[in-house]
Amino acid sequence: MSWTEKLNEAKQQQRTLRQAIPETTGAFSTLGKSVKHDGALSVKEKEFVALGIAVAIRCEPCIMFHVEALLRAGATREEVSEVLSMCIQMGGGPGLMYAGKALEVFDELS
Repeated sequence: MSWTEKLNEAKQQQRTLRQAIPETTGAFSTLGKSVKHDGALSVKEKEFVALGIAVAIRCEPCIMFHVEALLRAGATREEVSEVLSMCIQMGGGPGLMYAGKALEVFDELS
């Protein structure tokens, strides 16, 4: 399955979950909207942080969603690669493995 197909599947799973527990997912969505604006950090910088955390905790759906957000924010492959370098430095071997996945998602979605 391609990363695009996996992303679409994850989005469908979230839509289904939203129908089942709208109050909970709505609250989570509100939280996300409350932090995704330019402030001391730009939205792009915040998404770099989120990608780093996604790689560190090995969450493939999180990686896909935050790479997609980074593309919308205008991130370049070079910028994402530098973030992934930090993930590897902080996460060792597992960080290296999931950084490869994150770059592959970026390449496919861009």
